[in-house]
Amino acid sequence: MPHSLKKIKHLESNNFFLLAGPCAIEGEEMAFEIAERIYDITTRLEIPWIFKGSYRKANRSRLDSFTGIGDEKALEILQKVGRKFDVPVVTDIHSAKEAILAAHYVDVLQIPAFLCRQTDLLVAAAKTGKLVNIKKGQFVAPESMQFAVNKVKESGNKSVWLTDRGTMFGYQDMVVDFRGIPTMKKFAPTIMDITHSLQQPNQSSGVTGGQPEMIETIGKAAIASGADGIFIETHHNPSVAKSDGANMLHLDHLEDLLVKLIRVRKAVL
Repeated sequence: MPHSLKKIKHLESNNFFLLAGPCAIEGEEMAFEIAERIYDITTRLEIPWIFKGSYRKANRSRLDSFTGIGDEKALEILQKVGRKFDVPVVTDIHSAKEAILAAHYVDVLQIPAFLCRQTDLLVAAAKTGKLVNIKKGQFVAPESMQFAVNKVKESGNKSVWLTDRGTMFGYQDMVVDFRGIPTMKKFAPTIMDITHSLQQPNQSSGVTGGQPEMIETIGKAAIASGADGIFIETHHNPSVAKSDGANMLHLDHLEDLLVKLIRVRKAVL
């Protein structure tokens, strides 16, 4: 485990940590531009940070949706970001084979919400020895996530986090039940994904919608509920982002949001 990730693990009980970056790696220049801005902000605010970027988007509404720039090319960019800024890196995986591939480049393997019950994927991720971040399925009760955690731990890996990203409410909306945060904290450190929980999926256009104006509300409530970490997808120009632009936070608003979340954290400690 890299020194930077050990530091974040050490601070889990003392401060919220941040998983942040673009939804998908669109190229090296954009990845470094976003990473540098986040690095500057989190360094000044003393917030432990993990750079997030998907090297491939496997869950798309339409066949012509952007999926990536090439697996190894994107993974190499993620690795370069981690080395340049001396920060851990997290990315999504979708199969046992991908777990082995991605583990060569990143520090945290993230299990997508739709795949949180896939035993072979969880076991493969666990056996890489990397920290495993499991997103709660939109269809899964918080209490049931203990079984996903157990699959990782019983495979010999005690380093596991859980992330809430909302629960389906009807066909095109998500809701967040904040009772899930203290519930899941009984099983593992728990993160709130405050951008994906504001998705509006299954739109007739085939392009997912979102409510980014509610990001601050979800973030404050998550910190007040005891979330150990916050997950945010951010972009310097969400309107032209190739994936999930509708619910990403504009990079210009990140610092102001984090300052407010720090205040909430201090108030509830």
